[in-house]
Amino acid sequence: MKIVFIGLGRMGFPMAGHLATANLDITVFNRSLKKSKEWSSIYNKPFSDSLSNLPSNIDLVITCLKDDDALSDILMNKHLLAKMNPNGCIVDHSTTSKHLVLKLFSKFTDVNINFYDAPVSGGEAGAINGQLSVMVGGEEDCFASTKTILDNYSKAIEFIGPSGSGQLTKMVNQICITGVIKSLSEAIHFAQAQESLDLNKVFNAISGGAAQSWQLDNRFHSMVEGKFDFGFGIDLMIKDLKIAIAEAETQGIQLDTVKSILDDYVLLSEKGGGNQDTSSLIKSIASSN
Repeated sequence: MKIVFIGLGRMGFPMAGHLATANLDITVFNRSLKKSKEWSSIYNKPFSDSLSNLPSNIDLVITCLKDDDALSDILMNKHLLAKMNPNGCIVDHSTTSKHLVLKLFSKFTDVNINFYDAPVSGGEAGAINGQLSVMVGGEEDCFASTKTILDNYSKAIEFIGPSGSGQLTKMVNQICITGVIKSLSEAIHFAQAQESLDLNKVFNAISGGAAQSWQLDNRFHSMVEGKFDFGFGIDLMIKDLKIAIAEAETQGIQLDTVKSILDDYVLLSEKGGGNQDTSSLIKSIASSN
């Protein structure tokens, strides 16, 4: 199977690396040529300097891009489609709007290409360790063979349903995450105000009970220490929450908690914290007290 991986950001770089390590036939493309050359030098696999120079007879394209505009620019490019085999597959790991997904699904269905919206969860650490969770929408025609490729960087792959289902599930994921981070931020702020509490002992006491979560296990200590350089940044979460809110509004659903947290993230971004990871939300708690 001939694979092209497009998008070598903090997630895509190690994800494509797992495919190279598995000795698959992979070529990468990134809009920043410097990143492509860096990846190629590490994994000893080829890169393309443009979409028009991609190899021919591509069976599978995997994309991991920033937003709707970036994904549309790549997948609407005539050179990419010209390089793909009939009945090939495109798997998109970006987080985008459902509207774009349905547009792309329709476009590629018309030319016998299987398109899957397959956003991921697990952060940069999950990508590096090959432990991502993947939520997939589309038709199941060729997904069995595609899944064996995605297994190289995933711990769980769930086929959700029709096109758009993957992105809708990612919206649910982001809504859950932000609520947990907000509560964790307030809990830590409260605990820090209590002079009698040893926060390490607090963590030990609550991490095995009903308060346990991925965020608690992986971000409690770093938030206490004021360390916020762990991958998925505020600006990306702002984009994701806006997508979720917009989709909810089309159905008359109010996401009041999410809107409040979005406002906090926007303020932190405006103060220069857009690249800090999402657990830096605790800064908004401290500054408001």
